[in-house]
Amino acid sequence: MRRDGLCGVVRGRKKRTTFPADVADRPLDRVHRQFVASRPDQLWIDDFTYVATWMGFVYVAFVIDVFARCIVGWRVSRSMQTDLVLDALEQALHARQVGKGLIHHSDRGVQYLSIRYSERLKDAGVQASVGTTGDSYDNAMAEAIIGLLKTEVIHARGPWRSMDAVEYATLEWVDWFNNRRLLEPIGHVPPAEFAAEYYRQQSGLAIAA
Repeated sequence: MRRDGLCGVVRGRKKRTTFPADVADRPLDRVHRQFVASRPDQLWIDDFTYVATWMGFVYVAFVIDVFARCIVGWRVSRSMQTDLVLDALEQALHARQVGKGLIHHSDRGVQYLSIRYSERLKDAGVQASVGTTGDSYDNAMAEAIIGLLKTEVIHARGPWRSMDAVEYATLEWVDWFNNRRLLEPIGHVPPAEFAAEYYRQQSGLAIAA
């Protein structure tokens, strides 16, 4: 196709969201496409996407705990500046009592490598990890969960009139996803149930000891 000057048809406009930060000292990739965790709050992954509305583009950011695929932070904004992803991170940090050993993985977007974001991770004792630019495989689990939002909500219920409509729909979907959606990779149970079972087992082991 390339040789003959052919390309596939793309429905709608392509919106670029990842702009690589022009910094020499980037965090290492500590995940290497291995999206596995043996406990909650061991590995978080972050990403954001865009939604077209009648009022212009809005952006939806997520923080996801890899252990149970649980969405622990999210935010909707009219801007894809650092505040978007930082607010989602703050929600996640408030919701979880993060201890040592947590790795935060994202792409190399300017938002995630900004001074404010990097300092907040450091203050919280969280170790940063980044993949390559424009490579969905380096953040595949986050891409997959965002894909579910797009398929189950954004494309199915659009067109969208406003940011408020997207925000309310995302709120409903996150609650359903965390508490009622059955996920095959974790045994066909909801993320919240899978995480709760882990804590029940840990409590039982502590009592037995």
